[in-house]
Amino acid sequence: MTQIGTGEAIVFWVCAVLSVTGALGLILSRRTVHSALWLALTMISLAVLYIANAAPFLGMVQIIVYTGAVMMLFLFVLMVVGVDSADSLVETLRGQRVAAILLAVGFGVLLTAGLGSALSGTMARGLDEANAQFGGNVEGIARLLFADYIIAFEIVAALLITAALGALVLTHRERIRPRVTQADLSRQRVASGAPGPKPTPGVYARHNAVDTPALLPDGTLAEDSVPAPLRARGDLRPIDTGAVEETRILAEGSPAVGPDVTPIADDPGSSPGEPR
Repeated sequence: MTQIGTGEAIVFWVCAVLSVTGALGLILSRRTVHSALWLALTMISLAVLYIANAAPFLGMVQIIVYTGAVMMLFLFVLMVVGVDSADSLVETLRGQRVAAILLAVGFGVLLTAGLGSALSGTMARGLDEANAQFGGNVEGIARLLFADYIIAFEIVAALLITAALGALVLTHRERIRPRVTQADLSRQRVASGAPGPKPTPGVYARHNAVDTPALLPDGTLAEDSVPAPLRARGDLRPIDTGAVEETRILAEGSPAVGPDVTPIADDPGSSPGEPR
């Protein structure tokens, strides 16, 4: 029976704990991005286990292909698309939960049977003897893939190609209208009369309080410049129309104070912000 060294036992227990922790995090995480990161941890831990058990080719493939390419591609897609945790509660395919439960139970039965068969045996040869039979780990995997399991390998390759083509077909949409460019959006913004940001409270109103509505160039109120809670309570400060008119006169170059100038007073009957 093959003896297990101390270093191999330490690597096994550390990677086993990390793998189980990553699997639990994958299932229990409420955010999809966090689940993808936990899955990456599980894949890296399995790769270390492959390398420690004399399967370096499988370990490198696990890191380069699955963790480095496929898993990171899933992670980038999730971060770009922005999948929310509420989307996981929507069953897009009818019966997928039942199928997932049945597959999980079937996988558990197979895993239990495999562990029972491994524990009931008396001889554990390990991968060293299996690799030596064909000259190495890569040669042994090639012998299994392209000789004993060639039909299953071709079927899996066909399924992967079909899945890729299906994803392209499902995500492709015919564009009826031309794509809106940044220049088109800029022209629409200018045509709508608001090419820049909206005025802040107090603009053109001779007061900088947050409850003072801004005045537009035509003298009307811009009530949306005041925060919504103040508008809901009706706490809008009245506009000093006299001061605004005085500012307009000074801007035109006419004297605002003098013996021939009538003082400007607020109209008590006008509404707040209404120009005189």
